[in-house]
Amino acid sequence: MIHFEQLLAGFTATVCVVLLVRLCLGDARQRRFDNAVRSMGWKLRHGARQVWRAPAARRTAASEARSAIERARNGRAPVEPNDGDWQGNVYTPKSFRKPRKPH
Repeated sequence: MIHFEQLLAGFTATVCVVLLVRLCLGDARQRRFDNAVRSMGWKLRHGARQVWRAPAARRTAASEARSAIERARNGRAPVEPNDGDWQGNVYTPKSFRKPRKPH
């Protein structure tokens, strides 16, 4: 069984070896190495963030889909008969009419 102290010592040794190898590289290779490590860090951070936020995003999307389906099932909201005009399947409410100018 691996204890926490052994795990921490192994991790520390690995980091020290990687840093020693980095010091032995030339300037151009050090920059490439640094960019690769930075890129890997960003990818890991993005992946962890996606894993963390995915359940909430799925729940939000599911609830929005359910509400859209319910709105589609119920049809349009009831409209008072004198509230506007129907021309075929186009409804124009009275509030869209321009106010009449006094003569």
